[in-house]
Amino acid sequence: HVQLVESGGGSVQVGGSLRLSCVASGHSISRYYMGWFRQGPGKEREGVAFIDTGGATNYAYSAAGRFTISRDNANNALYLQMNSLKPEDTAMYYCAADEYNHGLAWRQYQHWGQGTQVTVS
Repeated sequence: HVQLVESGGGSVQVGGSLRLSCVASGHSISRYYMGWFRQGPGKEREGVAFIDTGGATNYAYSAAGRFTISRDNANNALYLQMNSLKPEDTAMYYCAADEYNHGLAWRQYQHWGQGTQVTVS
């Protein structure tokens, strides 16, 4: 059972950047499909970025070209580099992992972190 802990959130001005980290423990993440998800105030949770076990990535339309997901299996960590941030990016950001490929379909993921807040103003 993998445990996930996010960090790196904060308050940033429009156009700024943040790098989120998700550190895993309990199991190596190398066999897990992983993603970043977010839930804004009054909104449903949504997928942001996905990375498979081989490093292939997929992004939500809202994130493509601005966000970059990456993984470091040696350090059991997942990252999300966010550039050109907009007010609509304000949300709680979660990392998630699963043994199966669910892409950006957040409801299918088994393992979740507690989230890190990102506020853009």
